[in-house]
Amino acid sequence: MIRPDSQTMNREEDMSEQTPSAQQWIEGLAKELNLPVPSPEEINDLLDLAGIAAHSSERIAAPIACWLIGLAKISPAEALTLVEKYESGRTS
Repeated sequence: MIRPDSQTMNREEDMSEQTPSAQQWIEGLAKELNLPVPSPEEINDLLDLAGIAAHSSERIAAPIACWLIGLAKISPAEALTLVEKYESGRTS
């Protein structure tokens, strides 16, 4: 078994201290874009939407679906309803 040297371990510890949480990253991006931080409900709706897209197609569909929702300027809740309706009609 190869053991990392202390220099490698220190770099890994430094990286973990510098890596923001998802919430911190989202808050930072929202600030850069001069947009409000999404609510927990909005985040959950987007994650559900992305999950449907990724599992109904290829994984690439998830971020592109979220981008399309942004372009459409509709709420995550509206988008999730639309995606569920689309998926239901597509599979029936």
